[in-house]
Amino acid sequence: MKDLLTQFDFQSNLLFENLSESENQAVQNVMEPLTIKKGTMLFFEGGIPTGIFQIKQGKAKKFKRSFSGDEQIFYIYTQEDVLGYHALLGQERYQDSCEALEDLKVNFIAKDDFLKLLKEIPALQQTLIKNIGHEFGVLANIIAVLAQKNQNARLALFLLLLEYRFNRNSQTVKGIDLTRDDLANLIGTSQESLGRSLKQFKELGCIETDKRNIYIKDPKQLEQLLQTKI
Repeated sequence: MKDLLTQFDFQSNLLFENLSESENQAVQNVMEPLTIKKGTMLFFEGGIPTGIFQIKQGKAKKFKRSFSGDEQIFYIYTQEDVLGYHALLGQERYQDSCEALEDLKVNFIAKDDFLKLLKEIPALQQTLIKNIGHEFGVLANIIAVLAQKNQNARLALFLLLLEYRFNRNSQTVKGIDLTRDDLANLIGTSQESLGRSLKQFKELGCIETDKRNIYIKDPKQLEQLLQTKI
């Protein structure tokens, strides 16, 4: 299952993983710790990139608005994820937006400092190039799932993925703490339709809920739902 989930995981949390002690210290030296309040935009579509962010605590959603103004979430960032470097490296404005889902603690690296790090640390440059290639595949996989899988299969996949990502750095298993609106947006459906699917999953014994928290009780059944195409 982990091999499947990595196909939908940016793995940007690995960006600074293989650095030497001195290289890691060079990164730490240019990091500026910031606190970002829930609902605040880390960056927004059309904005000019000024640096990158590493989340140390909390969650943020990456989304894009349609021409009609509807919001489509296509990624949830969690602890240790690094974000904001695509537009910076492409020397263009942001093509999407990112909003804090809860109060965040982040490390910010200014644009000039980050570009200098890439020049001075070949290992960082190589890992970044690898990650960007992987992220392209992740986005292609997400598009394929949204286009080819039915709602229950999409929900099953994203529940497994969110549990994997939310618990990656946790000593205890935490529930999937996400508003129903954001979860519906993520899988491409309405809140009402999501509610019906969640009820079905509860009746099957796949999940339990506590207020808005969702706990996976039978991952095998959710895995089986992934095989359904229509």
